[in-house]
Amino acid sequence: MTATVASANRRFQLILIKPSHYGDDGYVIRWLRSNIPANSLAALYGLTLDCGERQVLGPDVAIDITPIDESNTPIRFGKLIAKMKRHDGFGMVGLVGVQSNQYPRALDIAREFRRAGIQVMMGGFHPSGCLAMLDGHAVDLDAARELGVSIFAGEAEERLDEVLKDAAAGRLKPLYNYMSDLPAIEDAPIPFLPATHTRRTLGNNSSYDAGRGCPFQCSFCTIINVQGRKSRRRSPDDIERIIRENARQGVCRFFITDDNFARNKDWEAIFDRIIALKEHDGIESRMVIQVDTLCHRIPNFIEKAKRAGVTRVFIGLENINPDNLMAAKKRQNKITEYRKMLHAWRRQGIITYAGYILGFPADTPDSIREDIEIIKRELPLDILEFFCLTPLPGSEDHQKLWRHGVAMDSDLNNYDLEHVVTGHSRMSKAEWEGIYRAAWDHYYTPEHMETLLRRAVVSGQPVYSVAKMLLWFSTAVRIEGVHPLQGGLVRLRRPSERRPGLPRESVLTFYPKLAWELTRKHALMIAEFYRLWRIKRRVEADPDRFAYSDAALAPVVDDETDTLDMFIHTSAAKDAVVHARKIDELIHGAAR
Repeated sequence: MTATVASANRRFQLILIKPSHYGDDGYVIRWLRSNIPANSLAALYGLTLDCGERQVLGPDVAIDITPIDESNTPIRFGKLIAKMKRHDGFGMVGLVGVQSNQYPRALDIAREFRRAGIQVMMGGFHPSGCLAMLDGHAVDLDAARELGVSIFAGEAEERLDEVLKDAAAGRLKPLYNYMSDLPAIEDAPIPFLPATHTRRTLGNNSSYDAGRGCPFQCSFCTIINVQGRKSRRRSPDDIERIIRENARQGVCRFFITDDNFARNKDWEAIFDRIIALKEHDGIESRMVIQVDTLCHRIPNFIEKAKRAGVTRVFIGLENINPDNLMAAKKRQNKITEYRKMLHAWRRQGIITYAGYILGFPADTPDSIREDIEIIKRELPLDILEFFCLTPLPGSEDHQKLWRHGVAMDSDLNNYDLEHVVTGHSRMSKAEWEGIYRAAWDHYYTPEHMETLLRRAVVSGQPVYSVAKMLLWFSTAVRIEGVHPLQGGLVRLRRPSERRPGLPRESVLTFYPKLAWELTRKHALMIAEFYRLWRIKRRVEADPDRFAYSDAALAPVVDDETDTLDMFIHTSAAKDAVVHARKIDELIHGAAR
């Protein structure tokens, strides 16, 4: 897509690339259809369209934008370099939204373009987080500088004009650091990607951020140090424009990337606008949002989420051991509220999935298994996804370890929340990695997946959607060897995409091996699909299916804190119950 200018004499070439990262086999992780759309790519695309329309490079210069999400699109270096040369090198490559695990791949991409003399800039959570929390050189940032890559830290709203003008003049600065001056995003150009790119995601999804920043202080989080703790948000008019622009090209599914949409101060006005578009203008959108574990206390939040089209909600549950939550400064998570919160979403028929972090200080392989069993029995949760506690550059956890010289993995490619990158006082690396892999099989047993489908029937959830998610989350790690959130449909590889330093495979052996792997994996997926489909049919055919009940579905009652295992299995859990009762007594005593 081109930001056209009448009678343009020159065409500035902007190649925007969202890098992937390398898998354990050394090949770039890329899919025929990827899972989650890249909002950073959409944001930069929208900002550049606006720059073109305003003719920031002059009335005789057009801006041609080439967006590439490497998770679903190969980077054809030869063609892109040739295209840039046809325009006498008038342009630049922007590596956008670079996370720590993507940094090694981003450097390899940059190296190819720099060899051809093309200007390259890199931005995203890794460079921004390193500059916000470290000394500006730590965690291999100098490797980018040595390549002549310009580093952008912060957010591009209100700043992209300067960058494009510098690039057009061939004078990109080594560093653009805006971390101390985060921009307002109300009335800013909206995130947008053409349908030709959204169709490369499963379900033709797009994404947008309704707001940025989070008020909480979780020590493992990078968002609070990169996007800040103050709520900055788009207006309801902005959100309407996003939905209408996408509706024109047939896109109606969105992942709202706000780390915590419930703390967006304009959540209700935004939901009301989306509801009006749906109920009065017939423009319907379906959304996945992320929230905290106390969102059910906000009057009308969950009810309006349902009316606005929220079908799934991601919840940062993180752990059921209060000691672990306190160690991570996750003070907003109260285990005494978990069941109330999950029941509130279930009453609206909305599918819940929660993140659960393995590797907190009190964790052991045995305690993790026990906790998973308690969750299965007592929490009305649908999907549970596991992560290894990871000191990401840009987080307080990483900063503390770095300052004290604690050993951490030097290969940033492993900082994907799936690999163990530092030590643990109660688990060896092998034990930690082993329980991470085992946790998926421990939760997604055939018996528990049948339980989850029976709960879906009773709760009025879309059973087919729950079954699809169960298939996805139960097989990604076991069959594809990747976390479900970075998975996709049909893993693709090219011999040239192997990580530098690893041996190149002959095409004579590479493609037969790839064909065999694809055949084997799809056979396994078909077998899993058939098994789950049989369970689904059996559940739906059960004449007593609407009478099903279990401990998780049981209504929340006052005395359950004395009987349910999640409240009595550790001394920390018991203390949390006592604390919650004291707070309740103080509140009700004051009310009387």
